[in-house]
Formats: sequence, structure tokens, C-alpha cells
Amino acid sequence: MATMRRIQYHQYGGPEVMRLETADVPVPGEGQVLVRVRAASANKVDWGIRGGGMRVFTGRRFPRGMGGDFAGVVEQVGPGVTRLTVGDAVFGGVLPRPAGAFGEFLVASEKRVAAKPAGLSYEKAACLPTAGVTALQALRDKGGLRAGERVFVTGCLGGVGLMAAQLAMARGASVAGSCRDSARDDALALGIKPVFGSDLDPAPLGGTFDLVVDAADALPAAMGLRLLKPGGRFVDIHPSLSGYARSAVNRRYRVLFGAFRLRDFEELARAAAAGEITVPIARTVPLTEAVDALAELEEKHTPKGGKLVITPL
Repeated sequence: MATMRRIQYHQYGGPEVMRLETADVPVPGEGQVLVRVRAASANKVDWGIRGGGMRVFTGRRFPRGMGGDFAGVVEQVGPGVTRLTVGDAVFGGVLPRPAGAFGEFLVASEKRVAAKPAGLSYEKAACLPTAGVTALQALRDKGGLRAGERVFVTGCLGGVGLMAAQLAMARGASVAGSCRDSARDDALALGIKPVFGSDLDPAPLGGTFDLVVDAADALPAAMGLRLLKPGGRFVDIHPSLSGYARSAVNRRYRVLFGAFRLRDFEELARAAAAGEITVPIARTVPLTEAVDALAELEEKHTPKGGKLVITPL
């Protein structure tokens, strides 16, 4: 059986459990495609899964691969696949149970794989799925964003925050946000205005915004709700039991549990192709250096200012 290299782990735990090892190349099943990975991007959820935070979904079978966001080329199609063919350039996401984007090959459902825009690099395309889908669903599905509204985004230069700010502006909203003080000029250059520091005092902004997206998990619910106009909506993208309980009694407070959907990948592809969204890449490393780079990102939160991208070659 053909083999490949991938980052995997044999038990739940911290960065020390990650290994670059040899594994069998997976075989696509019904409705699946085998993708030769050209690039993958890292997200906070990747080490949350590895740490066991979603073990109720991921189970206890090891070894397990890491990584959910990828771009690459279709190598093989399984039975029932009708939309994609061998040689197609694609991007998409894999669910936590299979994972495996940090490797040379992966198997993904055709329903979670979209065509990569011709003018978009594999590295940039690999940065779209998790952050882009979360931002899109926060604005459109939970936030009900309309043109002309005022939006506030915490962590407006982070992965989800930057996507949310750009998508909101592309839809005719005005966007304010918060970020670290050293990045304020970068946020202003994108058209985010006004920009506040991470020590935001919401009191002077009470009743200002139609929609607040707490992308950075930086606003206590009561504080965020005070920013809203009558009829405004607060979207929390960090699901918790307390958040769901609050949303059940307060219609203005809404919790998002994002899901990979083909139509959303296709919408992100259109937005990227049109130049409405862009994703800065802070660092690109080969697979052979990825374990150390992932550990550094998780433990030190560096490099800042963009995504960590992993390339198999």
C-alpha cells in the first residue's frame, strides 16, 4: 500500500504528542475524493482537537492526523463523485474525526471541497475555510447583516475577525473594531474605523452598533450587549453551555457553531477572486519543520500578523 508523511499523534495531549510519521495513503470512499495537499493552514481548533477538547466526536482511535484546512489537487475520486474530477485544483475542509490536512494526502467529502479560483495561490486558498466560514456564518446566518449597518468586531485583525471585517465591508456595512495597539495602523489601512485597543472600554460606545461579532472572545456578554442599538445582535463564535443558555433567554445574544458547507466555500472563493477578502500569511514552513512551528504558534502565539501555512514539499 502506498504511504505518505503526515503529522499525527497517538494520544490526546499537548504539543509534545505531535509526530511527523509515515502513514498509509487513504482510499476515498463513497462521495469522497483523495486530495494531494499543496498547502494547509493552522487554526486554534487544531490543537484544541489534539488536546481532547472534542473527544466526544473524535473518539479514541489512534493514531490521528492533524489539520482541517487545505488546498490541493484531486488525485482520485471515489464512487458517486460527480462534481469533481482528477486534476481539479480545490480547497476545503475536513471534519475533526478524519482530520489530516497536515500531510501529503487526505480524503475529504465532495460536499466540503470547492474549486480553487485560478488566480488564488494554494497557500492563500488554504487559509479560507475555517476562518472564512465562521465569519460568513456569523455575519449572514446568526447576525442577519444588512447593508448600511454598523458592525463592531473584536480581534479585527485575527483569523476570523479579519475575515468578518472584510466580508462586512464588502456587503455595505461600516466596521469598527479592536486589536492590539501595535496593529492599529494596519486595521485603519483596511478601512476599519474607529479602531480601539484590546483594553476597550465599551461605556462610551453604548447603543452604537447593529451587530457585534466577538471574534476574539474578548467581550463579556453583558458588556457586548451594551454596545448594541435597539434590535442589535451579538454573535458569540465560541460555543459554550453558558452561551447557549443565555441565547435561549435573550434573542439578541446568538451563539454560532460553524459548519463546513460547499455553498459557503464557493461564496468565499468568489469573494477572494473578486479581491473582497485577503488573508495575510505570516509564515510558511515545509512539513519537516511543521511540528516545531505548530508548537511555537500554540505556546507563544507567534508569528503574529497572519496565518501559519504548511506545505508538504
